Amino acid sequence: MARIAGVTIPNEKRIEVALTYIYGIGLSVSKKILSETKINVDTRTKDLLDDQVALLREYIEKKLRVEGDLRREVIGNIMRIKDIGSYRGSRHAKHLPARGQRTKTNTRTVRGNVRRTMGSGKRTLAKT
Repeated sequence: MARIAGVTIPNEKRIEVALTYIYGIGLSVSKKILSETKINVDTRTKDLLDDQVALLREYIEKKLRVEGDLRREVIGNIMRIKDIGSYRGSRHAKHLPARGQRTKTNTRTVRGNVRRTMGSGKRTLAKT
């Protein structure tokens, strides 16, 4: 099992897809990494040689910000916009969409799947 950037990548998948299990590496970055390290994209992870795994590990650690460092940076950016009191920061603080999406009908999962219905608007008086 290959372990890169603290993540055990799956053995049975192609290395192109297996690298995407690392936080901060998507498919396009994965293809770029493999082209620069001259590793075939169709190779399965289990078929990689030890020196190829070491080459991948070294490239990712030196040239990319992944996993813990990237998570810290993202959280720091969100904390910064919250602290300066921007609109986006207030939306993050309220756990609402920050990029202009509508909230009347969508974002149910963000709001905790709360479904409020209006009803008829009339209240029945309790008999006393």
